[in-house]
Amino acid sequence: MSGERRSRGLVRPYVVTGGRAHASRNTFDAVTVVIATREEVSGLTPEKKRLMELCRGGALSVAEIAAHLSLPISVTKVLLSDLVDSGHIATHAAVSHTARPDMKLLKDVLDGLRACL
Repeated sequence: MSGERRSRGLVRPYVVTGGRAHASRNTFDAVTVVIATREEVSGLTPEKKRLMELCRGGALSVAEIAAHLSLPISVTKVLLSDLVDSGHIATHAAVSHTARPDMKLLKDVLDGLRACL
């Protein structure tokens, strides 16, 4: 086992979340978009500070954040709910299926553009 993998395994998920298995009142989907709303990170745990650094770079989904932090999504959701509660981040639901463009219309437009070339 590599040194990096061993060091990541030293802190168990229940320690990172303070023993909580579920997020607070805030619920997240794997594709929920997260954006940092505050610069202040003093008093946050190392994982929450890292999460804030990631979100300052632009909007990320919950799944992307979990991957960057090498944490399970369930643990990431607990951390995110804490940061929403404290006002450090804001979330936006992913685009719904009804708001997505019609694939037939896009194909027709693409075909029309190709015909012009």
